[in-house]
Amino acid sequence: MTNRNVNNTLVELAMSISNTSALPRATVPGIMALLGGVLGLPQKKLLMKTLEDGSVNKGGTKVINTWIDSMRASSPTRVKSTQNQDPTSPWTLYHPSALSMFDQIVCESKGKQIVTFLDYDGTLSPIVADPDKAYMSKKMRTTLKDLARHFPTAIVSGRCLDKVYNFVRLAELYYAGSHGMDIKGPTNKRSTKKENEQVLFQPASEFLPMINEVYNILVEKTKSVPGAKVENNKFCLSVHFRCVDEKSWVSLAEQVSFVLNEYPKLKLTQGRKVLEIRPTIKWDKGKALEFLLESLGYANSDNVFPIYIGDDRTDEDAFKVLRRRGHGVGILVSKIPKETDASYTLQDPTEVGQFLRHLVEWKRTSSQYHKL
Repeated sequence: MTNRNVNNTLVELAMSISNTSALPRATVPGIMALLGGVLGLPQKKLLMKTLEDGSVNKGGTKVINTWIDSMRASSPTRVKSTQNQDPTSPWTLYHPSALSMFDQIVCESKGKQIVTFLDYDGTLSPIVADPDKAYMSKKMRTTLKDLARHFPTAIVSGRCLDKVYNFVRLAELYYAGSHGMDIKGPTNKRSTKKENEQVLFQPASEFLPMINEVYNILVEKTKSVPGAKVENNKFCLSVHFRCVDEKSWVSLAEQVSFVLNEYPKLKLTQGRKVLEIRPTIKWDKGKALEFLLESLGYANSDNVFPIYIGDDRTDEDAFKVLRRRGHGVGILVSKIPKETDASYTLQDPTEVGQFLRHLVEWKRTSSQYHKL
């Protein structure tokens, strides 16, 4: 085997390790560092670029197989009750339940303004077969309304802004749709602008014609795959695999990949039974979190404590921002171990609701105490 083949094999191995959920989180950096030590510089750059931007090259068979394997592994229908988080497992020790650690979380927020950021699908509402029917419960809506009375609250979703607003229907919340590329939120209250004036930020506006063009092509191309659904989220597209027979997943992924080969300014990323198509601009949910904090007057401030709760890969960008800031917490919603930059976990939307109600009750109790 040539040196080039050895290096390529090591790159593939490193990528596989970096995406695995089978290894304890603490062991991954050490293994990656060990592999990095024997890779040549070009291979290191390739590996780092692939891992950092979270995207993949379009069209490769190995890449498509990786998407499909990941979709199968993360499918909730494949998670048996015996696979739920074991409180003694290494992964859970590194990512304990946010419910069991609630007192520690609010203790860390002492003297700071809590701001809550919430994904929608799989976080506030259950994952369902038809994305148009991903309704959250009346109880969750009441919880969000109570939450917004005490803390600035934002919904950060891959859905387009109008769709997620129609699901939530609470005007007092702030919204960042299309993975943060369509933001409607508060102005900086220290500014001379009226407090009820809304910020509208759309960093990917120039891509709208291209995205609409690709949407129309994909709708036509995927008609031959029963159950396939292409969702237009304004500044991004979602190709849903949830209602597609698993035997057709590879074929559908190949069709999507083939179309995207003609559009180098768009990139493909993979989520839970979905392929996401987004502009290649450097903007994501982490950038949206920072933008909203700045709009609230908390840019680079130590007097704010952001709490971000989400269940998908795109939420990792926000978790990374919180780790870099050094204050605030990321909470992953998952019943199975996953590689994540979140500090804590919740298993499903029911536990998310419980956690948010704990926050509301804690705030009410502490406010009453200070009035005495």
